[in-house]
Amino acid sequence: MQANKSAAKGLSIGIIMDGNGRWAKKRGLPRTAGHKKGAEVFRDIIRYCNELEIASVTFYAFSTENWARPEAEVRAILALFGEYLNMAYDYQKENNRVVFLGDRSPLPGKFQAQMADIEEKTQNNTGTILNVAVNYGGRQEIVYAARRLARQVRQGALAPEDIDEALFGQNLYTAGQKDLDFVLRPSGEMRLSNFMLWQASYAEFISMDVLWPDFTRKDLDRAIDEFNHRSRRFGGL
Repeated sequence: MQANKSAAKGLSIGIIMDGNGRWAKKRGLPRTAGHKKGAEVFRDIIRYCNELEIASVTFYAFSTENWARPEAEVRAILALFGEYLNMAYDYQKENNRVVFLGDRSPLPGKFQAQMADIEEKTQNNTGTILNVAVNYGGRQEIVYAARRLARQVRQGALAPEDIDEALFGQNLYTAGQKDLDFVLRPSGEMRLSNFMLWQASYAEFISMDVLWPDFTRKDLDRAIDEFNHRSRRFGGL
């Protein structure tokens, strides 16, 4: 049964797409097969987020630490990302605003140009914001914001005492977006893995015992239902 749209509408969700390699290993397949299947699930879940009128969803596609994986696997992941970029223009028709989070400089120049073009073409869309975290790390993002603010101070445009949490947030990759309501991690793991450390400071954490390539719309319904039964006190009583 589809989640109650009123219970999902306006939520900001972070998803750590975990378990692709284990899914493939269980089936005697190469890890790349798991990533390919996971990419198909990604495309279906963003469509479902649109239907539920979720405010924003952030997918952890490739972390700053993932470069340490075997070279062949990294090449396969980047090739899938290239395929995604070619299809991402479809999100214009679906009214998604697409934002890429992370350091783009190590990525192929063709990818960087496409990412900038997609962001520009979708920037005025009013549907679900689709954040794709590529070569992303939560600590990296905080350093990125600190450096932006430091440059403004050095230029005399800003005094150190002017820096507060709101201003810091405006200098993150997610400037202008609301903080996460919950972080969802399939595969049963119980860690953030350097994902959106600032934005997840008061997010609920939901771990599900399902590998990402097996993840379905019903699983997202269950996660939303669990979130809506949590008591969020934000440090109060």
